[in-house]
Amino acid sequence: MIVYLVRRFGQSLLAVVAMAVLVFMGVYAIGNPVDVLISPEASQADIAAATARLGLDKPLWQQFGIFVINAFQGDLGTSFVYGRPALDIILERLPATFELAMVALFLSVGIGVPLGVWAGMRPESIAGRTIMAGSILGFSLPNFWQGMLLILVFAVLLGWLPAGGRGQTTEFLGMQVSFLTLDGLSHLILPAINLALFKMSLLIRLTRANTREVCLQDYVKFARAKGLSGRRVVLVHILKNIMIPVVTIIGLELGSMLAFAIVTETVFAWPGMGKLLIDSINLLDRPVIVAYLMLTVLIIVMINFMVDVIYSFLDPRIRLSEMKG
Repeated sequence: MIVYLVRRFGQSLLAVVAMAVLVFMGVYAIGNPVDVLISPEASQADIAAATARLGLDKPLWQQFGIFVINAFQGDLGTSFVYGRPALDIILERLPATFELAMVALFLSVGIGVPLGVWAGMRPESIAGRTIMAGSILGFSLPNFWQGMLLILVFAVLLGWLPAGGRGQTTEFLGMQVSFLTLDGLSHLILPAINLALFKMSLLIRLTRANTREVCLQDYVKFARAKGLSGRRVVLVHILKNIMIPVVTIIGLELGSMLAFAIVTETVFAWPGMGKLLIDSINLLDRPVIVAYLMLTVLIIVMINFMVDVIYSFLDPRIRLSEMKG
């Protein structure tokens, strides 16, 4: 078990290092922030002074070396626009994105997995066919269009829910959250549904396919022949054996929700990291862009590492094969 975890940790660390190089080189090699941040009528002396102040007068390799040294000290740079540490600006927005992603993931798993199991156990029923048809719609509708449709129906026509913003927040575990207040929860529902629909459809189809496969296995047939209740067969014999691919998708999709909730946050004016990224790209605020990308890389790598750990508990054969390798 220890060998398996150490090997996975080493692979995760290598992925972070590789992405740090790619992210920094990719972002810092494009555009010139000085052209955006200073007046077009500025003199060459002003331009040179601004370039030196931002540290852009140094060669790219030297800028990267400074970035790495500072990163080991927890400093990912100072925002060109806000004049504050880029990491602090992002961490201020992280709770909003994290809250949105977790609620969307809860909806995806809480609805997608049961519907997928139902469709897998009764594939020819009307309910099973309806579930699969609905999952196709979830894949097909563009995220931004489905968000505007939700606003049109539930905010404009029916007036049940607000169209955007985060609403009232309260402190929970040192973070400002909105799901614990009625006003905040009403603001959270539409963006969470919008972000969850695609992931829910993916989980429905994956769970349905794995359920169909597991239902044909001898141990499931034997459990039914023994007279076990349908609930016990599903909970003990089916769910346990379909969880490895489901856990994989859940881990990957949580990372993608945190990293790429940009469209949903923009459509619903949700004050999270995605909206900050769009604003920073428009202003070529390189430190904020790099800090955002590095933070999301770190989050995704950590989630994948935890998924690997969960694998080893769900199926001990995985860690045994790694130890032999």
